[in-house]
Amino acid sequence: MDASIERLREIIDGSDDIVFFGGAGVSTESGIPDFRSTDGLYNQHDVRFDGYSPEYLLSHSCLMREPEVFYEFYRQKLDTRTVKPNAAHYYLAKLERAGKLRAVVTQNIDSLHQRAGSRRVYEIHGTTARNYCAKCGKEYDADYIFRSKAAVPRCDCGGLIRPDVTLYEESLPYEAVEKATEAIRGADTLIIGGTSLRVYPAASYIHYFRGAHLVVVNREHLDVPLRPERDLEINAPIGQVFSQLDAD
Repeated sequence: MDASIERLREIIDGSDDIVFFGGAGVSTESGIPDFRSTDGLYNQHDVRFDGYSPEYLLSHSCLMREPEVFYEFYRQKLDTRTVKPNAAHYYLAKLERAGKLRAVVTQNIDSLHQRAGSRRVYEIHGTTARNYCAKCGKEYDADYIFRSKAAVPRCDCGGLIRPDVTLYEESLPYEAVEKATEAIRGADTLIIGGTSLRVYPAASYIHYFRGAHLVVVNREHLDVPLRPERDLEINAPIGQVFSQLDAD
């Protein structure tokens, strides 16, 4: 892998407008399970949720029809408040401080990029770090839903307090998507990391890229067509790869 690391270093050194597009694999090295792998969230058996599909448990329908079930699953499975960023998050923040990285576009909802120091992060699936009342719009802090003793947290106005996360059956946040696609369109290098590119419409946003270098860093081979063709693919944990870049 040494030659691939050196090639990636050359690409980064020669770039001034890098965009990183990442998914669940960026956070697995912090201990957060992904969704679809053997040990992923969707394959973790829990008797409390027998009879429910993971997609339903994280859907708008579940939130509206069975809010008690939704919040129990959410509190049990999506609490990342004590999770620490890993080497991938810290390296990307370092690239931003150096003026190399234009933006991070993430499908993750854990806010680990911001905890590592990244400032331009476009969360196209929302984040567990924000909550709001679905009726009046009042905002609540990151801990509110997890601290609440009520099975279904409600605002003073009576509205449902919900996470600012894009659930199944909901549209992606317009402003984040606009900024993400604009950043990708203007990048000279796009690094895709820790994602299978099988979640749409998010995966389609990489097709806005028209720059010089397309790089993939993923634990497994990314078996999807990319246009333009990838310059480089490294099949290894992304934190491990970025640690080697940061070590020299």
